[in-house]
Amino acid sequence: MTALFALASAALWGLADFRGGLLTRRLPALTVVVVSQFLAAVALGAVVAGTGAWREAGPQLWFAAAAGLVGPVAMLSFYKALALGPMGVVSPLGSLGVVVPVAAGLALGERPGLGQFAGIAVAVVGIVLAGGPELRGAPVQRQAVVLTLVAAFGFGSVMALIAHASGSIAGLFLALFVQRVTNVAAGGTALWVQTRHGAPALPAGVGPRILWGLVPVLAFVGLADVAANGTYSLAARHGPVTVAAVLSSLYPVITALAAFVVLKERLRTVQAAGAGLALAGAVLLAAG
Repeated sequence: MTALFALASAALWGLADFRGGLLTRRLPALTVVVVSQFLAAVALGAVVAGTGAWREAGPQLWFAAAAGLVGPVAMLSFYKALALGPMGVVSPLGSLGVVVPVAAGLALGERPGLGQFAGIAVAVVGIVLAGGPELRGAPVQRQAVVLTLVAAFGFGSVMALIAHASGSIAGLFLALFVQRVTNVAAGGTALWVQTRHGAPALPAGVGPRILWGLVPVLAFVGLADVAANGTYSLAARHGPVTVAAVLSSLYPVITALAAFVVLKERLRTVQAAGAGLALAGAVLLAAG
């Protein structure tokens, strides 16, 4: 079950990143984050109210609130780093956030078997290569590297925090709701400050009517991210966090494959090799 839930997280995060990346070509990244997370919060609020999940409130929700504060910072740092580029360096570096939950699992006493350790090593190498790292050519700004490492640490921290935010299925719905509300509060405050300093929330030519037409895609991004967090939490609950974290971090492979299928982007040799290694690592982890 750990492998199944973790791979579901990877698929959902990969598709959310793909659609979110396309949206940022039309809308500011902060607007995409705030609106998509707001729509997810509305849906989760209805679920919490309808199921009575609010009765599961407890101290563990502080983990969800912390994840909600860290998440927007990680997303915005990552988008900013992508803008500075080159993407072939930024993308694989961003996936190194898997180190955080893996280290947390080891610190808590988890000891994967030899086959699983091999799977972790193979999968992490594959994840990095799947981003198509540029080993020479385009220079990398120091700011881009710093922002990417901030994003990676943030993504990994969210994975580690959300794994401890609930103790039941109903509690998981509540934790995800709290995380999204915190996301919206933090991101909305940043968006308000940005607009106060003259940066528009919507680009020229994009009015409320066009934004309304993008609501289904924005909702998909927000809900896919919610579902990915949920399935990751279930994966971490049913098995070792070290295994769940690595398998969930296969999402760059999914994003690359989506770009290949939908946008007809050709995979470079290093990306294809990385995807193959990532999948081989997943098999080793699942078998272990």
